[in-house]
This record gives sequence, structure tokens and C-alpha cells, in this order.
Amino acid sequence: MIIGACEVRLRIMGARSLKEKRKTLKSMKDRVSKMNISVAEVDDQDKWQAATLGFALVSNDSSYVNSVLDRIFSFLSEFPDVEVIDRKMEIMHI
Repeated sequence: MIIGACEVRLRIMGARSLKEKRKTLKSMKDRVSKMNISVAEVDDQDKWQAATLGFALVSNDSSYVNSVLDRIFSFLSEFPDVEVIDRKMEIMHI
């Protein structure tokens, strides 16, 4: 079993309130969940221009896990008002 996990820290430039931040994150999370990957906001919940999202997926193929996580990073960079500040990725073989 292979578990892929990543944490992505984002700057949400267009948000002027927590409500606007949540709207942007909901759109992102809804679209990511269609990729069969789990996503949650794991930090920076009280900051309206920052967010930290955690992603996780389980597979039996490490190249598949790598490709899905790479697609997530590409996907996040396509949002016009969102900047990826930092990312950490880990793949565990169990």
C-alpha cells in the first residue's frame, strides 16, 4: 500500500474576508475531490489571505501517486487569485 500526502500553503490574494477565502477554498476543494483525492484545510483557518491545505491518497502504484500529486500542484497554480507559497510532499510505502 502506498500513501501519498502533501501540504500546500497558499496566499489568497483576492480575499478581503474569511467569507471570500472560504468561497475560494470551497471551489478548489470541490474540483479537487473529483480527482478521487482527500482534501482538507489543515492550518491558517483564521487568516483571510492564507490557507494550508492537506491532500492524501492511497494506491498500490507509486508512479500513479506521484502523477496525481503533481496534477494537484499544477491545478492549484491555475487559480488566478491564488499563489502557492510552499509545498511539502511525502510518499509512504506500508
